[in-house]
Amino acid sequence: MKDKNAQIEAADHEGREILALLKDYPMPDATAAFYDQALARATYESSRRQRKRWILTGFGSAMAAGLALWFVGGFFFAAPDTPEAAAGIPGITMTLEEPRTVNLVFASATALDSALLTLTLPDGIELAGFPGQREIAWQTSLNEGKNLLPLKLVAVSPAGGEVLARLEHKDRGRTFRLRVEVS
Repeated sequence: MKDKNAQIEAADHEGREILALLKDYPMPDATAAFYDQALARATYESSRRQRKRWILTGFGSAMAAGLALWFVGGFFFAAPDTPEAAAGIPGITMTLEEPRTVNLVFASATALDSALLTLTLPDGIELAGFPGQREIAWQTSLNEGKNLLPLKLVAVSPAGGEVLARLEHKDRGRTFRLRVEVS
């Protein structure tokens, strides 16, 4: 601790000696041109830095806006792969000979007793437990709200197609479509 204090005191003493010597050193007075030049350089450097900052900010903003437009435009205006996709038909992709459970959800405003559900399958798609059948129909009841119907589908050929689920009750009916692609 004493060594540090001694070092600080020696450096302080040396600093005072240098200041005393500089007082005796003659210094020319600054001219008016010197002040004008210093001010011009300071404002030029400042405005140049500010201009660069604005250019970079503008460029960065333009890049961000362009990227956002590209993303949004690609999302909303992308050309659909198939006419079915353009019509808004939901779809799945299946692997050949691998069973896949597809959940259909039927929403009903009221409970329905004795509704007729008809499932129509394309060539190459089967319902597990019903090999070779293209149309399966059964009577069912629906609860008020969402009703889940899990279907275990199997692709037996690479054809794919459209699964139709037709729900009928009294004089009303509705058809649901699901596009199936096989890879």
